[in-house]
Amino acid sequence: MAQVLEFKLPDLGEGLTEAEIVRWLVEVGDVVSVDQPVVEVETAKAMVEVPCPYGGVVTARFGEEGTELPVGSPLLTVAVGGDTQTSDGADEGSGNVLVGYGTGAPPARRRRVRTSPVAPARPAGNSPSNGGSPAAGPQAVGASGPLGASGAPGTFGAPGTERGPGTRTAASGRAAVPGTAPETVSGRMDARALTDARATGPVAVISPLVRRIARENGLDLRELTGSGHDGLILRADVELALRSAGAAPGQPETLTGLRAPEAPAAATPATPAAAGTRVPLRGIRGAVADKLSRSRHEIPDATCWVDADATELLAARAAMNAAGGPKISLLALLARICTAALARHPELNSTVDMEAREIVRLGHVHLGFAAQTERGLVVPVVRDAHTRDAQSLSAEFARLTEAARTGTLTPGDLTGGTFTLNNYGVFGVDGSTPIINHPEAAMLGVGRIVPKPWVHQGELAVRQVVQLSLTFDHRVCDGGTAGGFLRYVADCVEQPAVLLRSL
Repeated sequence: MAQVLEFKLPDLGEGLTEAEIVRWLVEVGDVVSVDQPVVEVETAKAMVEVPCPYGGVVTARFGEEGTELPVGSPLLTVAVGGDTQTSDGADEGSGNVLVGYGTGAPPARRRRVRTSPVAPARPAGNSPSNGGSPAAGPQAVGASGPLGASGAPGTFGAPGTERGPGTRTAASGRAAVPGTAPETVSGRMDARALTDARATGPVAVISPLVRRIARENGLDLRELTGSGHDGLILRADVELALRSAGAAPGQPETLTGLRAPEAPAAATPATPAAAGTRVPLRGIRGAVADKLSRSRHEIPDATCWVDADATELLAARAAMNAAGGPKISLLALLARICTAALARHPELNSTVDMEAREIVRLGHVHLGFAAQTERGLVVPVVRDAHTRDAQSLSAEFARLTEAARTGTLTPGDLTGGTFTLNNYGVFGVDGSTPIINHPEAAMLGVGRIVPKPWVHQGELAVRQVVQLSLTFDHRVCDGGTAGGFLRYVADCVEQPAVLLRSL
């Protein structure tokens, strides 16, 4: 007898409670292997591929691309049995749903099996005769002969961290997420001709934001020719297509040139306040809003700043890079200065436990750095930054920056920071009073480095000057400690040889 198992959206950890379906990697009727990625989802922290812990035939999918699902909602159902085993013979779940990791087993090549649809088994409460919606749940589909997920899958974390599989549930009669009708094998059979007629493979876009803009404006991405590398569709391509189509009469255009949603026919005349465009606070933007609001509400912060002559630091970096080997970034040198300053002032590498009324001083420095992306502001974290030299820091900054740009940062890359370095000088500004990245205790801000008049060795000269600012939690230390930290950082910027004392 066939066994149909249901795979739910895994617990994503770190307080994440929902995810948006960006792209399905399998279709109904496909044969999947254990730990094969089946869907790409975007959370408030990253975009990841979700592996399925079962091998078999996909019998139903829940939710279209662009649908937002809460954790624990069904993603798909898999029919497991001897006649539908994958090429490696795996017909049982791995029990290890670590999103973005899996068990490391190579995914089997996708192939299709043709099944014979049978009458769907529905609970009486969901039958059309009893008022149930036909799309309220997936249809159970069998095959001649005997045909994986976990109710409590593992969370994000270090590879090897597992949680045991939960209760396996048959898909028959399972209610779908409101507003999403599952695609079943029988429905797939009826629509096979339509699917074969469509172009194969996903549309390559630079970010989920581009896909969302096209979807909200009714634009078919398959009709566009991307201007990016290998035909990658950029945001500019979508906006150009929408401008070429023109806004509908009576619809104001937003700042990006996109049409605003139509007002209901029975709506009252729009007032200036009602005429604006509403942007949902969700995804990364929503997560940033929640964290910054909590920081401002809970942390009594204060800011101090100082101007520093960075001429010698720039000269030291130029000398390092002229000596050959991998290039050293300025951000890496500033990070190395930060870790040395935190060793002298450990109060700023801490967090506050208000329930226990304790300050927790941390023995390691996981250094976060702010990075602006198309999806919003993210803060990747360099693990154990205090143990790295400038070359290692440069390499890790480069890796994380590229991952942020491409949207491939994992939740592990974005969590666990103990101190943040914010280089807002890249935006061409001199200073800022940043909000602390909760639950950390401090953040160092670095402005742009520009030539300014400066008194150097008793004479007026043009020097490369930078403004440094430190925002700190006044609960963990007083102004003397914060000022000492910032002064040490400025001394190292002005005279990099000061760092030799801590090497």
